[in-house]
Amino acid sequence: MSVQESPQPPEPPDPAQAAAEATRSLQGLSTELTARVPQLLEAMRSVGTGLELHSTLDRICETAAELAGARYAAIGVVDTEGRGLSDFVTHGIAEEQARRIGHRPDGKRGLLGALIRHPDPVRLGDLTQDPRSSGFPAHHPPMKTFLGVPIRVQGEIFGNLYLAEKRGGEEFNDYDVHMVRVLATEAGIAIGNARLYEAATQRERWIDGSVAVTTALLSGGDADDALSVVAEQARRLADSAAGIVMLPAAADGGGMEIVAVSSENQATSLGMLIPAESPVVRRLMEGEPLFVDDAAADPRMVSRLTSPYGPCMLLPLQSGGRVLGALVTPRARGDRPFSEAERTLATQFASQAALALMMAEAQRDRERLAVFEDRDRIARDLHDLVIQRLFATGMMLEGAQRRSVVPEVRDGVGKAVDELDVTIQEIRTAIFALQQGPAEAPSGLRTRVLREINMAAVPLGFKPSHRFLGPVDAMVGELVGKNLIAALREALSNAFRHAGATRIEVVLDCTVTLPDGRPGVRLEVADDGVGIPEGGRRSGLRNLRRRAESLGGSSSYGPGIGEDGGGTTLVWEAPL
Repeated sequence: MSVQESPQPPEPPDPAQAAAEATRSLQGLSTELTARVPQLLEAMRSVGTGLELHSTLDRICETAAELAGARYAAIGVVDTEGRGLSDFVTHGIAEEQARRIGHRPDGKRGLLGALIRHPDPVRLGDLTQDPRSSGFPAHHPPMKTFLGVPIRVQGEIFGNLYLAEKRGGEEFNDYDVHMVRVLATEAGIAIGNARLYEAATQRERWIDGSVAVTTALLSGGDADDALSVVAEQARRLADSAAGIVMLPAAADGGGMEIVAVSSENQATSLGMLIPAESPVVRRLMEGEPLFVDDAAADPRMVSRLTSPYGPCMLLPLQSGGRVLGALVTPRARGDRPFSEAERTLATQFASQAALALMMAEAQRDRERLAVFEDRDRIARDLHDLVIQRLFATGMMLEGAQRRSVVPEVRDGVGKAVDELDVTIQEIRTAIFALQQGPAEAPSGLRTRVLREINMAAVPLGFKPSHRFLGPVDAMVGELVGKNLIAALREALSNAFRHAGATRIEVVLDCTVTLPDGRPGVRLEVADDGVGIPEGGRRSGLRNLRRRAESLGGSSSYGPGIGEDGGGTTLVWEAPL
């Protein structure tokens, strides 16, 4: 009487057991096959060493070719959909010859495609005569004898092991088929272990990248630098040609602006505005990721930005139901597509980066609130104490002026009273600037420049002088104006934090002609501080240069307005 046991979940294959089952069919076969068993065991040992996936595939190809006496060997890795090849590893074809052959087979047609659809061992004396064969591309070496065996990893088809051109002109025999099938079983175990190791290593790298991004965003440093870290880490972890961070545009038209780029040619896209009407922007703002196989050919993509790229991941930076921006990681055209594991890890990375962005934003809000509270206190003190004392002093001087009988004294006291009136007006202007919130600022460029200067006057302890040349409000567009204000803010911040300046001059000129003959706008911020030390931190200057170059302009610095050229003069210019 038999007792049926409840089914148990499958356990990971034991290498010794798999090898024993695979070699069981060798019993009773000829002495020739028995004599080749030591060679087979050595091949199995060689295949099982190492954990890196691609080197494991290379080792399997080389070992299989030696075991079966084949001149050429290859492994075709089946893609996740099971309809083609995602990778193709070869042995026996030199790199130069492989480059001349060009594109590797995709497994969607011909004999390789047939083996994917029907994963059974195939042995051919002349593959060129097989009706499933679709021929060879130019520069491909001639091949006739052929042996193909499927490779299974934990019961699922991983790919196929191909052997061609048995040495000596012979055909592959039954012994070769038996040997290669045993080797394919061991190869499946080795590939499974390598996949697990690769997945664990990849996950660890993405976790380390998330930690680096969180640290950069919460360090309280420059926001542009922190976003650049996000772009750099995403590019490195995704093994992509570029890493791009986009944030919602502040302009009335909406859309998304590229604020950080990590690539070989980042200046061309930094500051670019993707319109709100773009289907990509709409999908990202709805919190939906987008995975594209060929960015250059996809009609939804921006052609100017995506023309050099192929596979691409566009991921929303989303936390708590709020979309803060987007992360884009494109690969070059012809590169392998992103795997399901890479898509999952990248999506998790984007979520972690979004959470860190939200925490950094909350931290900056708290800091801004503390600054606003301090500004309110300073404004009250200026109004309640300083202005009242100046007003009282002015009245005392006016009384002394009326009582004085000496004309020179009366004139001198009158001038002092006039100066006090001017001082009171300047203090009232400063009080208004201190009490003005960020949302109350008018949109004119001149007003925004004055607001930045007035806001900088508080930490500096003095108000920088300013001069406008030309109709800046009418001539300078929104995109150039936005980047110009960011450049002015960075320059004034550097003067306060690093220069120790006592005098700053700001000149905004929209009547200049750029070196290439185009009309442009030029911002000059000069101070009498300590200047830029050799080897000092220049991330802020790099950001200014990137903003200018993204608009077709430039940014540079030179001697300041201090004694003997002391200090720094920043020149930032862009075409109108």
